Amino acid sequence: MPARSAPEPIQPTEILNTLGEFIASPPDGTPPEVVEALVRMGGDSADPLPPLLFFEAVEQSPIAISITDARATILYVNRAFESLTGYARDELLGRNESLLSNNATPKSVYEQLWRTILARQTWSGTLVNRTKSGGDYLAELTIAPVIDRDGDLKYFLGMHRDVTKVHELEGAVHQQKARLETVLDAAPVIVALLDSAGRVILDNQEYKRLFTELKGREPAEVLRAAIGEQLGVDPFAACLEHGRAFKNIEVNLDIRGQSGARWFACSLNPVDESDASARSYFGESAQGERRLLLLANDITSRRREIERAHLENLRARLAEQQRMHGMREALAAAVYQIQVPLNVIQAAGSMLRDGVGNPEILATMLDQINESGIKALATLTAALPEEPREAGVRVNVNTLLRQVLELETQRLLAGGIVVDWRPATLLPELNGHKNQLRAMFKHLIDNAIQALRESGRPNRELILTTRPLDRGVEVEIQDNGRGITPEDRYRVFEPFHIGWRDRRGRSGMGLALAQEIVNAHGGSIEVDPDFTGGCLIRLSLNAVLADD
Repeated sequence: MPARSAPEPIQPTEILNTLGEFIASPPDGTPPEVVEALVRMGGDSADPLPPLLFFEAVEQSPIAISITDARATILYVNRAFESLTGYARDELLGRNESLLSNNATPKSVYEQLWRTILARQTWSGTLVNRTKSGGDYLAELTIAPVIDRDGDLKYFLGMHRDVTKVHELEGAVHQQKARLETVLDAAPVIVALLDSAGRVILDNQEYKRLFTELKGREPAEVLRAAIGEQLGVDPFAACLEHGRAFKNIEVNLDIRGQSGARWFACSLNPVDESDASARSYFGESAQGERRLLLLANDITSRRREIERAHLENLRARLAEQQRMHGMREALAAAVYQIQVPLNVIQAAGSMLRDGVGNPEILATMLDQINESGIKALATLTAALPEEPREAGVRVNVNTLLRQVLELETQRLLAGGIVVDWRPATLLPELNGHKNQLRAMFKHLIDNAIQALRESGRPNRELILTTRPLDRGVEVEIQDNGRGITPEDRYRVFEPFHIGWRDRRGRSGMGLALAQEIVNAHGGSIEVDPDFTGGCLIRLSLNAVLADD
């Protein structure tokens, strides 16, 4: 015979409906006391809060509710409890609530839970529970003891809510906060968020480091005073009241125990926070409190490098002035010494023209001329500056050319010259004399500027090109100026050759020295004979020769 199926469980509402029908028309012979007791259980329909209403409220509550006896045996669960755990009611009734326990909850939590409820106090906390399908969820649980009329602990009322999503969101927020703090602390910039009173509410490790260096003085206040002295106004007040931001204000601090001043580039920005009160829940909120974001970048090394470069420049200018002064004195002395033999030569010439020349007198004059010439030559030789020996270092030709262009920027702009810079993307470094190469490039570009000026062209263009060679670098300096005639193509590299109309301040040694520097680097330099639109100088550079 086929097995008989289990009977359908009777629902509480069916029981209550049956009870209501029984009370409405009790069978004959039913004791009045029974009817009265059932009426009190079911409630009077005229009562605004009948006991049945309490049952329905619990049954339909969206919060999972369970009632157990004093040993945690489940006596009742509502629909939300079934939905949350995945268990049907008949699968839970008579089972211990430990059915939902998960090993992820520490034993100490359960021990504390039982100590609390057995002491007839309400316990609230969080447990990791398990559903019928084996999934975990985080239960925010409240367990309250239920005391009978005799004061005995008989039941426990449990209410719990699934807060898994809330926990995940809190974890995500915490993780994001940790990431931001990691980035903030790793930033090599001082960062501080200040409230409207100037108090620090958030900072990073660089700020804390400066706090230590200042021996407990608040860096925000120290920087505030320094910026205020620099600008003549209180930057915090201006930022708070008018929303005015300050960018890259450079200030210096003298910190006790440190050599030299510390320089900081400071920025201050207003930050308007949103209103976090309950009134802002639906989007209608007043403006929140204004904060100040203080950023300070330590630029001490950069400032010291600028100061060092400035001192080097002053030192070089003073040395150049002294050298020029010495050369002017030496040349003036040489001119004076040369003037003496010239006067003697003129006197000797006059005597010969007048026919009164005496060989002995003329011989004496020639001796004077020779002696004065030797002195003048010695004076000029002593005035020649000693050329310093420069060690070969790794150089990048693109970098040297960019530096020269920066030095020549004012002259190029004043001459209306358009520069077309065509560097090779990747250019090999070579072992060379950096200062000599830089001076050579400057002279070649100066020549191009002079050629463009003397050409009278309205459109003036300078093209600089670099390209790698197998074992070196090639550089082209091209201009659309007056150009170099074919007969002068080789003469321009001869010492003291000057081909300019304006010869002031020119010795004619520039291209000769350029050729010497190129030769020292194992390369070559030439004027392109086929270029007709001006002048194209092409040079190649390799490593510095070994004996250099």
